[in-house]
Formats: sequence, structure tokens, C-alpha cells
Amino acid sequence: MLMAIGSLTVIGLVLGLILGLAAKFLAVEQNPLEAEIREMLPGSQCGQCGFVGCAPYAEALAKGEAPITLCVPGGKVLIDQLAKKLGVEPDLDGYEEKTPGYAYIKEELCIGCTRCIRECSTDAILGANKLMHTVIVDPCHGCEKCVPVCPTDAIVMKPYEVTLNTWYWPKPEEAQAA
Repeated sequence: MLMAIGSLTVIGLVLGLILGLAAKFLAVEQNPLEAEIREMLPGSQCGQCGFVGCAPYAEALAKGEAPITLCVPGGKVLIDQLAKKLGVEPDLDGYEEKTPGYAYIKEELCIGCTRCIRECSTDAILGANKLMHTVIVDPCHGCEKCVPVCPTDAIVMKPYEVTLNTWYWPKPEEAQAA
């Protein structure tokens, strides 16, 4: 019994040492700018920027291959932060600030085709085949991927209602130098 315990302990220590050395010598160097940009992004993995998630978008930003205005959930605040971090001038031509919202399914139009469920990346839509669907508001991050796939136009985007918990005091506009 002691021999089995001792041999398993030695095997575990040797394999742990090998894995530790491999992690040290085979480590892939990452761009520190990419890690900083990834921390700045919201991390919702919504795909509204055209990338699979926030990490590929951060990688493209660090390489200078993507514009800084693609992240919809980050809004203008994130654009300003990215412009300052990357040392570029933000190009806001054609940029439209969107208010945070969530998907809403009109019950009388839903036919239960489940196309929206397959498209939702956060599993915020509940329902079954040929039954009415509904959206759970908390996990929905408003990516709007479910809207174009609905054949009956039953899904609309609604802005979050302002409550005491979500209301904030608007920042004053900067004074224009005359």
C-alpha cells in the first residue's frame, strides 16, 4: 500500500515538474497592448463588431487592422478610450450612438420556428418548436442577431427603462472655446 502511494506521489511530482518546465519554455509571447485593449472591451462576446468575440477584435485593434468604432456595447466612451490608448483620431463619420436595449418578442406574431433561439449567443430566448418564445431580459445584451432571422418580424429591440437603479446624472457638455 505504501509502495503504491509513494509511486503515485513520485509520478505526480515528475509530471508536474515536466508541465511546469513546458509552460515556462514553450510559452507564447503576447502583445501587452492586446491584453490592455481586451481589458477595456466589455467582454459581452456579442459579435456586433464583426469578430467572433472581444479577443479577436482586441488582436485586430492592436495590429491596426480594425477601426475603433466597431464595438456597439462600448459606445462613444470606449471609442474615446481606445483612441487615447492607440494614439489615433476617432473617425465618427456615420457612427450612430445606440442606447442599450434588449430583444422583445411580440407574442401574437411568434410562430415558434426556433430560428431566434439558434442565433442567440447568451441563451436569453426561451421556447420550443411550434410554441411561443420569450426573452429573458437580464442575459440579453442587445446584439440584434435574432431580429433579421425572424420570418414574421416578431422580434423588436426595446430600450431599457430608466429606473432608480439605472438612472445616472448626465455629464455636462464641454464648453466650446469661442
